[in-house]
Amino acid sequence: MEFTIRHDGREWILENEEAVLSSPTMDGLDQKVREYIHEKGLLRAGEKLEVKMYFQNSTIPQWIRQYSQHYFNRILVVEG
Repeated sequence: MEFTIRHDGREWILENEEAVLSSPTMDGLDQKVREYIHEKGLLRAGEKLEVKMYFQNSTIPQWIRQYSQHYFNRILVVEG
């Protein structure tokens, strides 16, 4: 599962074609991802799912993008 991640000045926001999740903290965002996966039944007991979050580079100034190609990409492993 893949999302783009960005910050709007108040909250972290994850988006893909199917969902938009947000929270003021990363821990809260991770919890919302876990809840979303379990609510949608995307994971069975004993399985693991990698949730890849790619930072939306357009939210940072153009001049620094060349130094931050991987800035804030992260992977959350959710277990069933």
